[in-house]
Amino acid sequence: MLRKIPLAAVGLTVGGILTIVGFYAYAVGMNTLNLAGFFYGIPLLLGGLALKASELKPVPYTVPTTPEVKELRSQATPTQEQLRKDVTRFRYGQEAHLDDCLAKFGLSPTDEERPILSGIQEQSRDGAYTLLMEYYSPFFSLEDWQERHEQIEKFFGPDIKAEITQPDKSRIDVALIKA
Repeated sequence: MLRKIPLAAVGLTVGGILTIVGFYAYAVGMNTLNLAGFFYGIPLLLGGLALKASELKPVPYTVPTTPEVKELRSQATPTQEQLRKDVTRFRYGQEAHLDDCLAKFGLSPTDEERPILSGIQEQSRDGAYTLLMEYYSPFFSLEDWQERHEQIEKFFGPDIKAEITQPDKSRIDVALIKA
C-alpha cells in the first residue's frame, strides 16, 4: 500500500503545513514554533517540489489480475517479480520505465523515439506465469523488436521465454513467460 503513495505528495503536504504554521507563528510572535516551521517546513516543501518535478507515475494494469493468476505469482522468477514491483510504483529521477533496458536493446536512440511502457498484465499461458508489458512504440516496428528477441530473453534472465507481438500499429507486447 505504501508503494502507491507518492513521496512527492507527502513532502508537499507536510512541508506546506509546516510552512503555513511557521508563517502563522511568526505573525502571532511564537518564536520557537516560527523557527520550527521555517527550518523544517520550507526544506520539505522544496524537496517535495523537486520530487514532483522528477516523478514517474506507476504503470497501470490494463486487465485486472485474476485470483488464479495471483496464485501463479509463486512461479514467477525473481526478475519477473522485481520488474512487476518496479513498474507499478512511483519512481523518481528516471525518464521512463525500463529506460536503461531499452537503451541496452538499442531501442532508445532519443527520448522522443523511445518506446513507452503504457501498461502491464499478468497472465497464465499454458499454466505458466506470464508478465506482459505493453509498449507504445510508433517508431520501432515489430521486426525491430524481433531482431532483439534473443537479447531480450538473455537480459531478463534464465527461465524466461519472450514472445513479441504487435496487436495494433503503434503497440508492441512483450510477454515474459516463465519457462
